[in-house]
Amino acid sequence: MKRYSEIAGDGGSDILGQVIEQRRAQAASLAGVGHLVAIASGKGGVGKSTLTLVLGLALRQRGRRVAILDCDLNGPCQAQLAGLQEVPWHLSEEGLGVPRRADGLGVLSLGGVLAAEQPMPLDSVAQGDAHTWRATREMAMLSQLITATSWGELDLLLVDLPPGSERTLHHLGVLGARTSVVLVTLPSALATGVVSRSLGALRAAGHEPLGYLENMAGYYCRDCGEVRSLFPEAPRSLDLPCLGSIPFDPEWAERGDRGWPPLGEERDPALEAVGHAAEALLASLAHRESPEEEDPR
Repeated sequence: MKRYSEIAGDGGSDILGQVIEQRRAQAASLAGVGHLVAIASGKGGVGKSTLTLVLGLALRQRGRRVAILDCDLNGPCQAQLAGLQEVPWHLSEEGLGVPRRADGLGVLSLGGVLAAEQPMPLDSVAQGDAHTWRATREMAMLSQLITATSWGELDLLLVDLPPGSERTLHHLGVLGARTSVVLVTLPSALATGVVSRSLGALRAAGHEPLGYLENMAGYYCRDCGEVRSLFPEAPRSLDLPCLGSIPFDPEWAERGDRGWPPLGEERDPALEAVGHAAEALLASLAHRESPEEEDPR
């Protein structure tokens, strides 16, 4: 059996031309998006998806045009978190319309069209390399979904990535070079170690994240109104700017199950911390877009 590198030409399929055309079409679809921000983590179970949704709500509350793309095609949850499971997708001449909440936040998630028990149909035709084939099909489907969507004019598109450093790199390859990355971790030695390895993999591939968010940084006790310690000891921090530390709020799980209500005037440490994180994210994006000139001295 020959390797790909040993095959002369592409058999007339013009694979390279197809890839180039697909990338052009995807770039055209995203032309109205100011910033793409991938919310990633090498560690599962860090509350990344919920944090992405609430961060989007906080940015929307600050007047930004925001949408969320759920990149977990096998376990999509953003539609349920946003309360958009029953909102149908609409296709027009401009493309696939992004479902929107009453507060204006757009959320595109396959959880809005797939039943909870229905898996993503990514059948493999490969005999000895099924996982590679499936990953390739998944990335191709994601690119086609992005291209087919009418995103319109957005200040930010938050991209909720599945966990895993290798999968993060695959998704960034699809999203393109202008995508910024924010990592999510927990204040535990285990989580920080896993996310640190993801940071190393990103840097080795030429990606420098904007910073990280520390989720579940303490426990918000609604009975006493205080934030208490949740983890036994503070681990070493990541070698990145910290964009925010968000305490764990036990009510967030219930809100996510029934679709997050619009953010109102309620003030608690968790929501306030997300608000500060939203402002820190905007400041980091502005700084990266217009970095300060170095002092010639």
